[in-house]
Amino acid sequence: MEIFSVVSFIACFLTVLYVIVVLAFVRGWYKLSNFKPGLKGGRTAVSIIVAARNEENNISKTLDDLLAQSYNKGLTEIIFIDDHSTDRTAEIIGSYSGHGVKLISLNEDKALNSYKKKAIQTAIGQSNGKLIITTDADCRMGPRWLQTIVSFYEEKQHKMISSPVTFFEEKNFFEKAQSLEFLYLIGLGASTIGNKKPSTCNGANLAYEKEAFYEVGGFKGIDDLASGDDELLLHKIAARFDNNIGFLKNEDAIVFTHAKSTLKEFIQQRKRWASKSTRYKNKSIIVLGICIWAFNLTILINIGAGLFNDFYLKLALVQLFTKMLVELIFLKGVTGFAGRTKLLILLPVLNILHIIYIVYIGIAGNSGKYNWKDRMVK
Repeated sequence: MEIFSVVSFIACFLTVLYVIVVLAFVRGWYKLSNFKPGLKGGRTAVSIIVAARNEENNISKTLDDLLAQSYNKGLTEIIFIDDHSTDRTAEIIGSYSGHGVKLISLNEDKALNSYKKKAIQTAIGQSNGKLIITTDADCRMGPRWLQTIVSFYEEKQHKMISSPVTFFEEKNFFEKAQSLEFLYLIGLGASTIGNKKPSTCNGANLAYEKEAFYEVGGFKGIDDLASGDDELLLHKIAARFDNNIGFLKNEDAIVFTHAKSTLKEFIQQRKRWASKSTRYKNKSIIVLGICIWAFNLTILINIGAGLFNDFYLKLALVQLFTKMLVELIFLKGVTGFAGRTKLLILLPVLNILHIIYIVYIGIAGNSGKYNWKDRMVK
């Protein structure tokens, strides 16, 4: 019983800590003001960089959206890097050369663990823009996406700008559940930027000064890891430039992409995202992540112990209710911004599944390899 008493004390402590952390997220989210672009046309030369591998089914739509941007075409450079595609991806990109789209083929003889970082760094080396903007080859965006990012950059002068990404066109419960969970992650990243303690962002909608990229050494020191072209670079730039990172809170700046259609694809993606967590320079982020993981673990332990003692089952229910309540408070603002408030109806079911997922991914994401774009990497 003494062991379980210790576990219950730890569970209570971690529950209180989790409430404090999520309320800090709420504070950070609302510290971010909704950005209203000015009427000026913009004067910054930009290079949009997209690393692509085997995206023949999606890439035409992404190309069309990028070419439809309202921003000054004379200040816009679009660069696609074909990462050893085995389908028609390179051919499709090449067919847009008449529209000014530049195609670079990544030709690496030796095996790499991070082809994407190599692709982006190669493209940056051949780019002409002052502001680098990355997105993915399966993403969609509205015509004012680029104009909004440039307006924000010119007004705020941030060294790096994280912008929102959401899922859309969900076909079933599984994909809608992913959308809600993903909005939590996007909101989390935004809130830490609002609190001047940036921790996470998404490379599908990321902008940074080319000079800042080179000043921090680009991907040097993190290029041995397959993932992290976004978050780990964020940490380098935040450390060098006194957290001069911005989050662009504007609906026109949203980039849309699709949720994973199968559980296997979802797990592989989340393992990839989790794999970079141990490489964070800011150890307080790692400690916080471990505490959140442990909080979810104590819920499962208390549920198991509750089979033998009602007290632990009641404690688990209190933890579950508390978790759901504070997340509802946080997600109400984030989903409202994204126009997806109806997703909140999934929160009770998602909350239970999310606990199991967090515990599993926390272990699996930091051990072994995972599949990314038909390659086994780590």
